[in-house]
Amino acid sequence: MIITLGGVKGGEGKSTLATNLAICRSTKGYDVLLVDADKQRSASDFTLARKETLASSDTGYTAIQLQSTAVRDEVQHLASKYDDIIIDVGGRDTVEQRAAIAISQVYAIPVVPSSYDLWALEQVASLIEEGRAFNPSLHALCFLNKSPSRGKDITDAIALIQDLTQLTYIDAILVDRKAWRDATAKGVSVIEYIPRNPKAIDELWALYNTLFDPQLDTKHKPNRRRQ
Repeated sequence: MIITLGGVKGGEGKSTLATNLAICRSTKGYDVLLVDADKQRSASDFTLARKETLASSDTGYTAIQLQSTAVRDEVQHLASKYDDIIIDVGGRDTVEQRAAIAISQVYAIPVVPSSYDLWALEQVASLIEEGRAFNPSLHALCFLNKSPSRGKDITDAIALIQDLTQLTYIDAILVDRKAWRDATAKGVSVIEYIPRNPKAIDELWALYNTLFDPQLDTKHKPNRRRQ
């Protein structure tokens, strides 16, 4: 499956989620390629930090950097070599973002429940509509990230997302927790970080189970577990 963590607003936590999902997927025995298509290279920086923390070049996944239309061309070339590919794109309307939309089965959009972030979803919806002309089977899934644990902002954000016909809201809310920042700083996932944060772990696995639902990818390849 090819999954893109996308959106046109920066600061939504795309890189953190892309790296955490790559680690989650690899722990299940899948061979994962993480594509850093963001010029800020946050996912690549995370991978370097991970190598230092683990004192090993084996991060559990393969990581590469791609830009421009190479995101589309190289990922299509590499798709048969990996069980899953996760693409992290920058928070802007870029060539990389459009190239990723054209080839992904799942386009996952994290959104912070705030006015500025929600306003940006109108532009995302337009990108999806254009992208489906080339990729009609694209699943565009939107969820709340860096969210408060409760409050009117959440219900208002969900209502706005559900009003956009190009998006499908998924009930996998990730609350803004310090564990995410602490884990990222060390190059590990929240499922690996000590001390454990059970709530953050449960929220991540809930998102994982939704995004990697085999029904979203009719061409999902058999699992090639590492020996």
